[in-house]
Amino acid sequence: MKIKDKVLIVEDEQSISNFISTILAANGYDTMTVRSGEEALTMVSSHCPDLIVLDLGLPDMDGMEVLREVRRWSSLPVVVVSARQHENDKVDALDCGADDYLVKPFGTAELLARIRTAIRHTRTVLPGGQIAQTGKFVTGELTIDYDKHQVLMRGENAKLTVNEYKIVSLLGKYAGKVLTYDFIIRELWGPKARTDNQILRVNMANIRRKIEKDPGQPEYIFTEVGVGYRMRDGD
Repeated sequence: MKIKDKVLIVEDEQSISNFISTILAANGYDTMTVRSGEEALTMVSSHCPDLIVLDLGLPDMDGMEVLREVRRWSSLPVVVVSARQHENDKVDALDCGADDYLVKPFGTAELLARIRTAIRHTRTVLPGGQIAQTGKFVTGELTIDYDKHQVLMRGENAKLTVNEYKIVSLLGKYAGKVLTYDFIIRELWGPKARTDNQILRVNMANIRRKIEKDPGQPEYIFTEVGVGYRMRDGD
């Protein structure tokens, strides 16, 4: 019998909490619900959920505080759901360690897809995942060969530059997760690097010309406008 993934729902609006819980239960998840940040932190430490669905507008503390506290000691996936629509709120949550960010109201199919991706991503980067087992990341016709430091399209070397390869390989390691512009810059060029998104945009335009059939309609690397980039999930 398959063990169900446990999802902790942190949401103070009862109707939304019930909606999310019902949808997840109908799709094979075990759910736990709490309505405050303090309860959430207690449940995380005592029940070890596989994922948290976290609202930011909690009655006792901001959801960002919950996220920061969880990230002090755990890498379990967190999908933020919030009425806050400003790009800065999304960037702040992602930079603090959220795996994804959904703006209310959201669709059932999108919520389920983001949860599946967040859980899968966590397991991909653990020992036994695709990259750990094979040294490669594969999605569609794109392969990142981490041992040879190459990106292949349909088995042929895409001939990326060093910087282009670094960007694609980083996105591959976090496939399915949005990486903010600042995170990419810090990871590739160090904490003192100037946070100038232009260098990323130029590199990304060149990358897409080399790996996408139609750079204007990308299949592999997607732009989250004003936030960052997301690699298509692995096969």
